Amino acid sequence: MKTNDFTEMRVHRLVMDPNTNSPIVILEDEESGALLPIWIGIFEAHSIAMKMEGVESPRPMTHDLLNNTIDAFKGFVEKIEVVDLVDNTYFARIYFQLNDNHFFVDSRPSDAIALALRSTSPIFVANHVLESSKINPDDIPLEESPEGETDEPRPARSEEEEWERILKNYNPPGGKDKIN
Repeated sequence: MKTNDFTEMRVHRLVMDPNTNSPIVILEDEESGALLPIWIGIFEAHSIAMKMEGVESPRPMTHDLLNNTIDAFKGFVEKIEVVDLVDNTYFARIYFQLNDNHFFVDSRPSDAIALALRSTSPIFVANHVLESSKINPDDIPLEESPEGETDEPRPARSEEEEWERILKNYNPPGGKDKIN
């Protein structure tokens, strides 16, 4: 779903940046296929991965604790929004309702996404953020064949190999040297 200001996205997958070895959460606009990579910390990546894979922690992790606390007060997370990108840092908000009151709190996108997965809340990205840093995999040029190779078709790449190719050719806003 796209409005004038925001596009609804879903978590597509987690990958490792081949350049920095940092985790990246990839959000996807299911309508257009646009992808948004957001570099995140290892602990947040672990929390997101656990939820995506359906792994339950024997004790509540931080994002579980926050979701359980909101539930205990009879509230719910309405949505999360990635609202801005400044100096290669993304900013997010978590919107929740408690009784008839609506609130939002500032958040790192990784924490907001981990909470959205636990609360099954929608994830939105501001259109200006998406336009400035989205990836369209079809726009990434294919690597040229080394000299001496025949015209025989190349073996299909795994999804991990394809992401490695895409990320090696992606230049995020602010440049690669600004990541982590």
